[in-house]
This record gives sequence, structure tokens and C-alpha cells, in this order.
Amino acid sequence: MSTNISLKHINKLAIPALISGISEPILSITDTAIVGNIDVNPTESLAAVGIVGAFISMLIWVLGQTRSAISSIVSQYVGANQLDKIKNLPAQAIFIITSLSILIIITTYPFASHIFKLYNASNIILDYSVDYYKIRVFGFPFTLFTIGVFGAFRGLQNTYYPMIIAIIGALLNIVLDYILVYGITDYIPAMNIKGAAYASLIAQFVMALFAAYYLLKKTPIPLKVSFPFNKEISRFIIMILNLFVRTLALNVTLYFATRFATGYGAAYIAAYTIAINLWFFGAFFIDGYASAGNILSGKLFGGKEYHLLIKLSNKLISYGIIIGFLLAIIGAIFYYPLGRLFSKDPEVLKLFYDAFWIMLIMQPLCALAFIFDGMFKGLGKMKFLRNVLLLSTGLVFVPILFWLDSLDFKLYGIFIALTFWIIARGIPLIIKFRKLFIPLAQKT
Repeated sequence: MSTNISLKHINKLAIPALISGISEPILSITDTAIVGNIDVNPTESLAAVGIVGAFISMLIWVLGQTRSAISSIVSQYVGANQLDKIKNLPAQAIFIITSLSILIIITTYPFASHIFKLYNASNIILDYSVDYYKIRVFGFPFTLFTIGVFGAFRGLQNTYYPMIIAIIGALLNIVLDYILVYGITDYIPAMNIKGAAYASLIAQFVMALFAAYYLLKKTPIPLKVSFPFNKEISRFIIMILNLFVRTLALNVTLYFATRFATGYGAAYIAAYTIAINLWFFGAFFIDGYASAGNILSGKLFGGKEYHLLIKLSNKLISYGIIIGFLLAIIGAIFYYPLGRLFSKDPEVLKLFYDAFWIMLIMQPLCALAFIFDGMFKGLGKMKFLRNVLLLSTGLVFVPILFWLDSLDFKLYGIFIALTFWIIARGIPLIIKFRKLFIPLAQKT
């Protein structure tokens, strides 16, 4: 039976994936909006959230690639009707990755101050960054556990339960943010930036509990780790290593962007934090359709339905461009209210308003890059993804950023460099995909 790639079925996968995918940026955006409006040092607190957010995002993206690797393998076995052969793989993969996360906590916690000095943080911003990180980092294993479970669900062509889990986590985080950051008179003291960190930590823990519950109750996938390792664990590890290198390259981009913005001053990093968190939101929004591409491409590839794989790519290109333009239009309509939602500082708002339009122009380009990124993950073509990102970061983003910095472009320079980086990521993926699968489709 042919795999269903109708718009209705794509949306059935994409919309829940979209909602679950934006859970992490919602955690960061909520922290950003609430912390940016506290009474004590709001600009410095906002800067600290942005710096720590960049570092934690790096850690999550490096190890969170477990989701793509698990999803790719599971979906390919689903397509080949051989799920029983890899039922014990997700638990083994989750065990490996959460063990690594604990090691990262042990090695980064004592050196938090040194880490954030590398981002040009100093004085009160550095103090706030360390305070925020030393709480939020304990949510890292819970986040990775949840991401691993989401990968298993995606491989099973199910994005509904990850959506439920993400909604629970996001709503809980918003409520806790208000309570813990601002406090409740006579009951809970205002904890300011530390309150935002505790809110995120608790939300991540609760999401992990629900993730375990739904996986055990709604799927045939066990969570108990069994040995010996599944025969596919070696392919999983190779995928992870390629994605690890790829994500390091991605985070070199974010590191330099954050470092340069911090070096320009507190108002610049605060404005950058607002813009980049909104950009992350848009990216994860688009990721709903990238996830549908990931899920369906793995299944189609496993079932050798190459002609449908080409049709799927063409549909997703159209949907991605439409979504990208819609995000840009919505951002333009709410241009000024978006800024005021996150800060009241006139200097921060001016810097944000002056440069945010570049991020909006990027949205259709981001849609194409992210959708094909998702499809290549579903196909298990992690090596090519790695090479594309290494080249786009090393040969495009970094040189352009340093050149525009020398011309004193500041935030303009960062966002222009990001635009060319996205273009350099997307075009090679589209060309490679069509070169690989059009000949195969013609033979079937």
C-alpha cells in the first residue's frame, strides 16, 4: 500500500509536530518576555537569559540530535514492516544520551563563570548568567530524555502525543514563570531571573514524566534498557557523530553571533536576544513541516517509494515558502508590539526595530533550508548534512560576519551574515536531493 502524502495527512503530522516543536523556544521566549519586564536590572537580566540560552541551545542541539537519528531508523523500519527488529533501540539510545548529559553537567557546572566570559559577559551580566545557568542546567537530562521519546513517536508516524506533552510543558512554564519571577505577595518572594530558571527546570521535569507515561502506554516501545545492543546501534552512533559535528558547526555560528552582540554592549545583546528568540520561534514553527518531511521521507525511503518521495519534496517546497511568507507578514504586522512585549528600554527597542526586518526577510529562505534539512535526517543522510553546515559556517557565515564587523555594521552585520548562511545551507540540499532521487524515481 502506498504511503499517504496528501495535504491532509501531511498536516496531520506537521501541525502537532509544529506545536510540540515550539515548546523549547516558548520556554525561552517566556523567560525572555517576563525577565525583560522585571523591576530590577531588566536589561542585564535579559542579556543573561540570551547568553545562557545560546549556550544551552548549543548543548541541546548537539545531543538532541538523538531525536532525528531515532526517528530516521524507526521510520525506515516501519516503512519496511520490520519494527520488531529495532524495538529495543530507542531505550538504548536514550540511555546513552542522558548519561552523556549528566557528564556535561558535572564538567560545566564548576566552570560556568569561565564559560560565559567566553561570550564577553562581565560584571552583573556575568553574575546573572551564572545564577541562571546553575539552575537551568539540571533540566538538561530531562529535556534530552523527552527529545529521545519524541524521536520514537515520530518514527512511529505519531506526532499527537509529543504535542500533548509539549502543551503541558509550555503552559506549566508560563504559569510558573509569573509566579516565581514576580512572586505572590505574602506567599512567594520574587525570585527574578532565578525564578525563570526554576520554572523551566520544573516544566522540563514534568514533560519527561509525561513522555515516559505516553510512550509506555501508547506504543510497543519499551523504556527498559536491555542488552546486548541492537545491531542498529552502530548506525545510530555514526548518525549521532555526524550530527554532533554538524551541530558544533551550527553552534559556532550562534556562538560568534552572541559573542559579537555581547561585545557591542548590554543594549545590543538584549536586542539580539529578542530577535534571535523570535527567529528560533519561527524556525521551530517551520520545523513542523520539516518534521513531516523527516517522518514521511524515512518511511518512503524504507519502502523504496522514490516517486512519492519526489512528490513529497515538491509539496513541502510549496508549503514551506507559503509558511515563510506568512510568518514574515505576521512579523511585519506586529513589528512594534513584538518589541514592546519583551522590553521597555528605548535603546533596546530602537536597536531591535532597526534590524528585525532582516530576520523577517529570511523566513521563506529558512523554510526551504529547514524542510530539506528534516528530509535528509529522515533519509539518514547525516554525513552530507554535516558537510553542508561545516562549509556554510566556515566559508560563508564567519568570513561575512568578521568583514561586516570591520565595517561597523553591528547587529545588521550579524543578521546579514545569518541570511547568507541560511542560503548556503538550503541550496545544496535541494540540488543533492533531486540529483539522488529523480533518477531512482524514474526507474520505479
